[in-house]
Amino acid sequence: MPAKRSPARRPTMKDIAQRAGVSESAVSFALNDRPGVSEITRDRVRRVAEQLGWRPSTAARQLSGEGAATVGLVLARPADTLGVDSFFLQLISGIQEVLAERHLGLLFQVVEDVDDECAVYRRWWAEHRVDGVLVVDPRTDDARPDLLDELGLPAVVIGGAPDARHPGLSTVWADDAGAMAAVVDELSALGHRRIVHIAGLPGLAHTERRIRTLRAEADRRGLAEVRSVTTDYSDAEGAAVTRRVLQGGVLEGEVLVGGAVEGRVGEGSAGEAGGSRPTALIYDNDVMAVAGVAAATELGFSVPGDVSVVAWEDSALCRMVKPWLSALSRDTVEFGRTAAKELTSLLDGGPARAVRVPVPRLISRESTGPCGAGPSGD
Repeated sequence: MPAKRSPARRPTMKDIAQRAGVSESAVSFALNDRPGVSEITRDRVRRVAEQLGWRPSTAARQLSGEGAATVGLVLARPADTLGVDSFFLQLISGIQEVLAERHLGLLFQVVEDVDDECAVYRRWWAEHRVDGVLVVDPRTDDARPDLLDELGLPAVVIGGAPDARHPGLSTVWADDAGAMAAVVDELSALGHRRIVHIAGLPGLAHTERRIRTLRAEADRRGLAEVRSVTTDYSDAEGAAVTRRVLQGGVLEGEVLVGGAVEGRVGEGSAGEAGGSRPTALIYDNDVMAVAGVAAATELGFSVPGDVSVVAWEDSALCRMVKPWLSALSRDTVEFGRTAAKELTSLLDGGPARAVRVPVPRLISRESTGPCGAGPSGD
């Protein structure tokens, strides 16, 4: 048997002191930006540390109270929907760019629900695992801000509207209401009066904002056949809802509220007394929109001849399907960068802020067009 290879030896402060010809205490002062050494000595120590490939020990940083050099991100969503979700991949890419510049690590975990997410925060805080956290998917009834306030853990909420009840938390948010209004403006101008919004997870703050805005826009225009149906963001549920609404069905449990209808996929089958077929569909992500186009085509409907389609998140997927999908576009990577910069600012002792990113811009492509007569006419 070959001899077991010994692990490489990490350089220490003692090694730096010997190479630089100074004491270990001088090395500590120099590397930790503390007074007690001259600038000439400080520069020499840093050059030697770089030559040797020395890096500070995370465990030592924690023991000295300097932090873990790591931030956390917990995602409470169905794990099987994440692999094809372009939004989170781009968001994390932007976050990582900023953290890499600061030599900060990202600790990422997927959990079942918000209760599990809160348990993770408590454990991370108790174990000094992270210096701060990035919080995604704000809820309408959200226990996380109170918990983070209680723990004193620096945090940036991504996607939530500013909240005066939690002045210690920073917020980076987008105007979902303005984006939905722009979509309805476009579809209304094309003559569409029957619109179905195939939404994401119920209870998410941005889902509720989009639904409320759709209601308000429908009321303002007198559109009586506009409804929202929540899903799990998956292609399977996106396709399932598309089939039901295009076949003229409604879901059991739908409630008419001010000209709009809410529902939940899977609560029932299409009913005999279903409403008229929609002429436009708005999907809360690109994956559901692509699945919806495939489902509509299988049923014999033409896009956009019979039904127009808009995807909330623009991505390469929207340009890989025929017809190309009209979509709301935003710089999601920059969204992630902004959130990470706000968190590093908090870690540096800066004040909590509410930062608004640009409103997503509607890009009109081949999947939207004038409202046609279709099987049920206008």
